[in-house]
Amino acid sequence: MPITSRDREILRLAIPAFGALVAEPLFLLADYAIVGHGLGTTAVGALGVAGSVLGTLMNLCVFLAYGTTASVARQSGAGRHDQAMRSGVDGVWLALAIGVALIAVVWPLAPALVGLFGADPGQSAEAVTYLRISLFGAPGMLVVLAGTGVLRGLQDTVTPLAVAVGSFALNAALNAWFVLGLDWGIAGSAWGTVLAQTLGAAVYLVVVARGARRLGTSLVPSLTGIRQAGTAGLALLVRTVCLRVVLVAATVIATRMGQAELAAYAIATQVWTLLAFALDAIAIAGQAITGRSLGAGDVAATRAATRRMVQWGLWSGAVLGLLVLLARPLVPGLFDADSQVTELLLALLWPVALFQPVCGIVFVLDGVLIGAGDQRYLAWAGVWTTLAYLPAAFLASGLGVVALWCALGVSMIARLVTLTRRAAGTAWLVTGA
Repeated sequence: MPITSRDREILRLAIPAFGALVAEPLFLLADYAIVGHGLGTTAVGALGVAGSVLGTLMNLCVFLAYGTTASVARQSGAGRHDQAMRSGVDGVWLALAIGVALIAVVWPLAPALVGLFGADPGQSAEAVTYLRISLFGAPGMLVVLAGTGVLRGLQDTVTPLAVAVGSFALNAALNAWFVLGLDWGIAGSAWGTVLAQTLGAAVYLVVVARGARRLGTSLVPSLTGIRQAGTAGLALLVRTVCLRVVLVAATVIATRMGQAELAAYAIATQVWTLLAFALDAIAIAGQAITGRSLGAGDVAATRAATRRMVQWGLWSGAVLGLLVLLARPLVPGLFDADSQVTELLLALLWPVALFQPVCGIVFVLDGVLIGAGDQRYLAWAGVWTTLAYLPAAFLASGLGVVALWCALGVSMIARLVTLTRRAAGTAWLVTGA
C-alpha cells in the first residue's frame, strides 16, 4: 500500500498507541514469565485465574478510556476545547470513585470469585492472594484508563506511550526483585504491579491537571458531569460484559479440563491479548480520528479514513499471525513450561495465529464505531455475539482445549459480521458536538 497523508495521520496516532497498548499485556506476560521460572505450574495457573478475575473487572471499566476518547475528540473537533477538558476531568474523578468502590466490594468476594473457576485448593489460595493485593492498584489502573482517554481524544498518543514504557520497566524490575530476590511468592508479583500502576496513575493526574489549568478548567468534581460520564458509558459496559463473558466462560472450561490445560490456555490467552492490544492501536487511531472528523461535520473524511484503517487492520493481522507461527517453537520456553503444557501450547498457537486477520478488521471497526458514539449498537451486537459463542464453547468443552480456542474464533467471526454490516450503513455517521 502506498503511504498517503491519511496513512501518516493514522500512523502518527497508531504507532505510539501500539507501544502503550502492548505494555499493558506485557505487565501480565512479565508476571507469567517470572512466576513460571520462580514458582512453577501451580502458581502460573493461579495467576491465570486471578488475572481473569482482575482483567474482567478492569475491562468492565474500559469505557473510562473509550468513552472519554470519543467525547473529548468530538468536542475538540467541534472547537469546544474547554468542554473537552471538562469531560476528561469528570472521567478521572469517575475512575477514582469506581476504583475505591472495587476495593470495598471485591475484597470480601475474592474467595467466591476465584471459586467459580473450579481450581484446586492450592491454586485457589494463591489466586485469592494475588487478587486481593492487586485490588489496591485498581484506583491507579482506572485513572490510567481515564487519563489515557483524555490524551487520545486530544490526539496525543505519545505521552501514554512514555508512561506505559516507564510503568512496564518498573513493573518487571519490581516483580523480579520481589519474587526471585526477596522470595515473596505470588504476593510479590502482585505488589510489584500495584506499585508500578499507581505511579503511572500519578503521572496522568499531573498531566491532566496541567492541561486543565492551561484551559481554565476547574479540577473540582462535577456531580452532573460524573453522572453523565457514567451514563454515557453504560452501553459500552454492556458491550464489555459480553466480551468478558466469552473469555471468562472459556477460562472456566479450561480450568475444569486440568492444570496443564489451564496453564497452556492461560499463556495462550496472554499471547492473544498482546496481539489484540497491538491490533487495537489502529482502533485507537480510529476512535480519535472518527470522533474529531464527525465533530467537525466531515462525513467524507470519516468514510475514507475508515476504509484505509480496515486495510491496515487486515494486513497487520496477517503479519502478526505469521510472526506467531515463526515464534511458536520458542514460546513455551519463555514460561519454563513442562512437557505437557508445551505440547498443548504449541497446538493452541495455531488458531491464535490463524484468526489474527479477522481480529485486525474487527478491532478497527469496533474503534471506529466507538469514536462515532455508536455505543448502543455495539451493546446489542455484543449480546448477539455472545449468544453465538456459548453453544460453540459448550460443544468444545468435551473436545479439548484446542477446540475451545476455535470456539473463540466463532465469536470473532460473529463480531466481524455485525460490525461490517453496521459500518456499511449510515446510521452511525452522526455529526456535530
